[in-house]
Amino acid sequence: MTTPAWLAVLTTTDSEEKARILARGAVEARLAACVQISAPVTSVYRWQNAVETTEEWQLLLKTTAERYDELQAYIEEAHDYETPEIIALPVLRGSARYLGWVSAQTAPVTSL
Repeated sequence: MTTPAWLAVLTTTDSEEKARILARGAVEARLAACVQISAPVTSVYRWQNAVETTEEWQLLLKTTAERYDELQAYIEEAHDYETPEIIALPVLRGSARYLGWVSAQTAPVTSL
């Protein structure tokens, strides 16, 4: 199987403000073309031998496979969770115009 050119990356955080900050930083750094922030979701998970239930905001970041490593590093650095969720899902098909836009918006800026 070939590596997909585009990815949808999921992460979560515990407040809307933190979600907005993560999203804006990723877009400003051209690591994501677009980030959608979902209304609070309920997460149930095991952490440090206890089952936890918390309200979180989910972010869906659209990027290219080429920019993924930098996006992951950004999330790990900017996130306040000890182990933030970072899951990359391949985009197998999509509108050529939209995927072209994602590529253009995440292309590194080169200075002359």
